[in-house]
Amino acid sequence: MAKIKPFKAVRPVADKVALVTCRTYDDYSSAELAAWLNFNPYSFLHVIHPAYANAQKISLEKRFKAVANKYQDFKHDQILIEEDHPVFYLYEIQSKGQTFTGIISGTSVKDYQNNVIKKHEDTLQYRVELFKDYLHQTNFNTEPVLITYPDSVEINTFIALRKKSKPVYEYSTTNKEKHTLWKIDTQSEIDWLQEHFEKIPNLYIADGHHRSASAELLFEQDKHLGNENLNYFMSFLIAESNVKIYEFNRLISDLNGLSKETFIKKLSEHFVIDAKDQEIWKPQNKFEFGMYLDGSFYALFYKKENHQQASILDNLDAQILYDKVLFPLLGIEDLRNDERIDYIPGKQSISVIKDLIDEGEFEVGFMLYPSDINEIKALADNNLIMPPKSTYIEPKFRSGLVVYEL
Repeated sequence: MAKIKPFKAVRPVADKVALVTCRTYDDYSSAELAAWLNFNPYSFLHVIHPAYANAQKISLEKRFKAVANKYQDFKHDQILIEEDHPVFYLYEIQSKGQTFTGIISGTSVKDYQNNVIKKHEDTLQYRVELFKDYLHQTNFNTEPVLITYPDSVEINTFIALRKKSKPVYEYSTTNKEKHTLWKIDTQSEIDWLQEHFEKIPNLYIADGHHRSASAELLFEQDKHLGNENLNYFMSFLIAESNVKIYEFNRLISDLNGLSKETFIKKLSEHFVIDAKDQEIWKPQNKFEFGMYLDGSFYALFYKKENHQQASILDNLDAQILYDKVLFPLLGIEDLRNDERIDYIPGKQSISVIKDLIDEGEFEVGFMLYPSDINEIKALADNNLIMPPKSTYIEPKFRSGLVVYEL
């Protein structure tokens, strides 16, 4: 039984919402960041920027306090306003060829602890601790955890009807997305949503494992204060059929001392190899892998006898590539921290991988077939963890659109 809760959100005033909201900080190049900070005084980047600026010169505590102060400045200047009472939101993102629609709510830390909210990725403790300290010092969060729920005719009908009402916001952004936000604030609607989600046995984290783990850590640290807001963390709840799952492709800087011929020979022990030469090729099905090496593409087909008796995790394409290639052949043990490996989201063109290798920055690239939601759920249901960088999942939420205060 999943527990969701409305909350008194802070959000931009309607006439400035398109100027305030921004992509995740890490999405911006240095040049883009400088341009937005210089020419848009309303951008939420001004709030979160002190956490990154002068990172080597001042302490974390001072940086986080600077974020908190800038956030209060935005509220004082009426750039951000607070709701009169707790609400849910219906939020829709439209991009080229894709529409994502879901509900913004508070979700229960206890549900996370009790595995009602299930996870499929491991976390790095230092990142969890860092974001926990960030939350503790700034007292707000504007990046919800992306959580999926089983498709529901009732919820779909509710959403379709609610979308016919007048939205709070309807605006477009410079990356050609359209964003629409509706407020769900009547008690009858709030009660209906809560009752319906209480009938759902499990929710699944799609993106935001570090954020949810940090919320739990902060709850354990400060629960003696009796602050009800710490019992929940902000989430974007979306039907599992509505998420878009991409793979993360791998780039490796060298062949670990192997010659091209030896490397391909060793690959043939586990894969049927089809040379594609200059034909750009990417996997069409599970158990297929693309490879680009020395100016040529290859199709790698995992031999069937290898996966007939394998476990759920052993049959995961990202795990197969690690177990059969990256670790034993290329000597990459730590997928998070080894400097010899890099990752390219599957939504980017294969030509990006080709160009990076042709320019000599990397020696070999591997293209994977994306996991599906059922594979992710099966892993979570069995308390299994995917290898790092196995999935790149959309939608991505805009910072500064809705703020959950702690």
